[in-house]
Amino acid sequence: MASQRTFVAIGLDEKLREALGRLQGLLRHKVASDCVRWVRPEGIHLTLKFLGDTSPEQVEQVKDALVRAAAAARPFEFTVGGVGCFPNTRRPRVVWVGVHEPAGALKRLRDLVEEQVSPLGFPTESRPFSPHLTLGRVHRRALSSEVRDLGEVIAASAVGNIYEMHVGEVCYIKSDLRPGGAVYTTLSCAELGG
Repeated sequence: MASQRTFVAIGLDEKLREALGRLQGLLRHKVASDCVRWVRPEGIHLTLKFLGDTSPEQVEQVKDALVRAAAAARPFEFTVGGVGCFPNTRRPRVVWVGVHEPAGALKRLRDLVEEQVSPLGFPTESRPFSPHLTLGRVHRRALSSEVRDLGEVIAASAVGNIYEMHVGEVCYIKSDLRPGGAVYTTLSCAELGG
């Protein structure tokens, strides 16, 4: 069996996906139509760790590691709100909505996942953890004026909290890149707190 492209994430509930779709719709009407490739709401996840190419042996090891990481964490809630761009609104490449969990449970879960999977050959992420949900990516062919306008729209958008979600599990997901966009398959999920 060939290697698979995988990542560890928190799946979103249906009501949050609907709220994200509505937010994308509001933003979509304010920017040039071809400027952003919007992510389908059913394809949005809260990624904790991108693993990339994963061998069949590693897939099984990651499933076990995820159970250990999840057992050491407790269920929690996070809120979603506020929009922004990576790297910034002057040079937007990715449009996102923020994820807020001030008690530190989300970061702790991410750290537990890193701790368990890094010995399996997946280096620890060097960038600070910046929890977000990707709403869209700027097209390479977008005109510089469209990109500038997008940044201004995002900077001027005041988006309060749109949803609060309970987190009770963490999932291991396979991503198949297809011409019509990525297709995601959940390989396993592990319940928080064992």
